Amino acid sequence: MIGYVTLGTNDLPRAATFYDSLLAEIGAGRLWEFERGIAWGTSADAPSLGIMLPFDGKPATVGNGTMAGIQVATRDAVSRLHAKALELGGLNEGPVGERGPDFFAGYFRDLDGNKLAVFSMA
Repeated sequence: MIGYVTLGTNDLPRAATFYDSLLAEIGAGRLWEFERGIAWGTSADAPSLGIMLPFDGKPATVGNGTMAGIQVATRDAVSRLHAKALELGGLNEGPVGERGPDFFAGYFRDLDGNKLAVFSMA
């Protein structure tokens, strides 16, 4: 159902460096880019993640209660991606671990404060 998720940034080059390195860990690369934003994914017909400068020209802000989830195939991939996010300067918002039956996840904030989850249902 979800085609893409867009997160705001106030520093597109910095965000691009973070997401280039982070999403390369799961085989995702840039699908498109233009002056105000970039989107990453594994293919044009799969969900993607975009980072954008706000269209209205006002500063990007973080929504309280807003979070995007990145699904990966294995628990090991959850651990690797979460660790990579922290290595790149992201903030830990919840350590990697069981969150329920067949749901393994870790939570972090990117360099702009956007909250993301990385999870596996395996």
